[in-house]
Amino acid sequence: MNRISTLSRITRQRVVHTTQRSHATTVDQALQHQQITREDIREIYHSPLLDLVFRAAAVHRQHHDPSKIQLCTLMNIKSGGCTEDCSYCSQSSRYKTETKAAPLLSTEPVLEAARKAKENGSTRFCMGAAWRDLHGRKSGFERILKMVAEIRSMGMEVCTTLGMLSPEQARRLKEAGLTAYNHNLDTSREFYPSVITTRSYDDRLSTIEAVRNAGISVCSGGILGLGEADEDRIGLIWEVANLPEHPESFPVNALVPIEGTPLAKNEPLKLPTMLRTIATARIALPGTIIRLAAGRQTFSEVEQAMCFLAGANAVFTGERMLTTPCSGWDDDKAMMERWGLEGMASFESKMVQKKEERALKDGEQVSEA
Repeated sequence: MNRISTLSRITRQRVVHTTQRSHATTVDQALQHQQITREDIREIYHSPLLDLVFRAAAVHRQHHDPSKIQLCTLMNIKSGGCTEDCSYCSQSSRYKTETKAAPLLSTEPVLEAARKAKENGSTRFCMGAAWRDLHGRKSGFERILKMVAEIRSMGMEVCTTLGMLSPEQARRLKEAGLTAYNHNLDTSREFYPSVITTRSYDDRLSTIEAVRNAGISVCSGGILGLGEADEDRIGLIWEVANLPEHPESFPVNALVPIEGTPLAKNEPLKLPTMLRTIATARIALPGTIIRLAAGRQTFSEVEQAMCFLAGANAVFTGERMLTTPCSGWDDDKAMMERWGLEGMASFESKMVQKKEERALKDGEQVSEA
């Protein structure tokens, strides 16, 4: 089967015309996803780029409001000193970088940052801590649980990325009100050992499983520009598309080379690679939010608009990412206005709504029992 016919077949499977079915039914079908083979994804990824973007845009419009972009703000609540050897990260204690180790922030500065983010239009607030896991961090975890509960009470979606989680830790985060947990697969299973050796691919999948089983939305994507090949980007999308449930969000990071890390001299990511990855992910993950994450500011406004056309519908915005630059709220809101885009409301994502409704129903059943 040639590339065009495979792309057409997969797109037909993914697209449900709104003249025939409701938007809610479309989302239900996205949640009950079909298995997709690695060969399917390979054929989609390698199709002519403009045709690929066009088809991805069609899928996007059937499953999402194309005028809506989710605005997310990420805060580093505990920087540096991490024992992992992720070769892209300046927070690893193994590399000599400008990022210095600092203790977990107290609660109030984090809550103030969340309030500021909400005032500026962000509807999801994400907190990152440079830890391998939560072992031996009981007091710090309790502080984070309080942060989660307080930010959730502001009416915002709350996301954390704290390293590996146990099922019990995931359960407690859910009880505190956590909306989503970020745990990226980063790249393909095959290329992964070239990037990280201190945590296995299956370790990452185990945390994702714990998060999913706790009823928390999964946020899991990857980083482009690590030195990987096309086949590794294909492998990443295939892994994520064949999880028991599609993730609620799929962040696409463009490597920001940082002096002192092993990948400091890597070449900047080119737009066609970003577009191919986003468009392929949109077709394979029709109901998922696709988030432009680190490295977005390296692309021009027109290039970012092409990413939105290809299916991206979320960005990180604000003062800073974890350790890399970020486009500011005013700049992003002005850009969105120029392109006829507007911010997504909190809990507007149909996949998040499904998770929240399911958790509420499960809670009611437990109470009745």
